[in-house]
Amino acid sequence: MDLMQQLGIAFSLMLILEGIIPFLYPRKWRNLVTRLSEIDNRQLRIAGLASMLLGLLILGALT
Repeated sequence: MDLMQQLGIAFSLMLILEGIIPFLYPRKWRNLVTRLSEIDNRQLRIAGLASMLLGLLILGALT
């Protein structure tokens, strides 16, 4: 399996996982997005960094 195929699979899985919550709970998802729009940029950046670091830790543990 080449790198482009692996990246395509990873991207597809990300889209599937990101679509589950809005599909199953659209009202709750809309409320969450509304609340996220009220959070300041610094807090969002910290949450994004924490998410990336957690992803790297999981990826490192799996490989």
